[in-house]
Amino acid sequence: MNSIFSKVSYFSDLPSEDLLAIEKNAHKRVFKAEQMVVMEGDISGGMYLVESGWLKVSKLSVGGREQVLNFLGPGDVFNAIAVFTDKPNQASVIALEKSSVWWIARETISELIQTHPALAKRVISDLASRIQHLVNLVEDLSLRTIESRLARILVESMEESTVKRHKWATQNEMAARLGTVPDVLNRTLRKFVDEGLIEVKRHQIRILDLETLKLKAE
Repeated sequence: MNSIFSKVSYFSDLPSEDLLAIEKNAHKRVFKAEQMVVMEGDISGGMYLVESGWLKVSKLSVGGREQVLNFLGPGDVFNAIAVFTDKPNQASVIALEKSSVWWIARETISELIQTHPALAKRVISDLASRIQHLVNLVEDLSLRTIESRLARILVESMEESTVKRHKWATQNEMAARLGTVPDVLNRTLRKFVDEGLIEVKRHQIRILDLETLKLKAE
């Protein structure tokens, strides 16, 4: 079956009739850059699947300061917790570029979980991974310096000694992910450049000294 749902690990093992049931009951929307997909405090009533584009999960303080909790790309599922609770969303999800997103009602997933224990295990595993991600984020923000946080993100995002930067990956977005402000981020990037650790280009950051970056990330 050539369906977006059959290509996602969440649903890849489901029989074709169940995949058809999901697709029949799912709703697709296309969002523009900076458009709200999920608003903190609202009740969404289902989970989401990103077909294309990139989104961010974030929270805003009373003073307007943003903390990015995660980035979501093609194939990612989010808001799976809505399968088990109807409580309000704990964070907002915003499109960073034109994005296609599927919404799947809680009832549809709940029915499948009853007959497919493997799906339930994947949902629970995903929720556990997200909890671990948030625990690591709290540790980073409270116990690590900005240098350590930046080094860690560069090491984790690297592919063949290069960190590719999406068009939406502005200094503001990077700073919000690191829990700092653009000026501090820029100073830290310049420090890494001066130390010979990285080379910053328009659409990518090249890693020059991986071992030292790993030491800073510890």
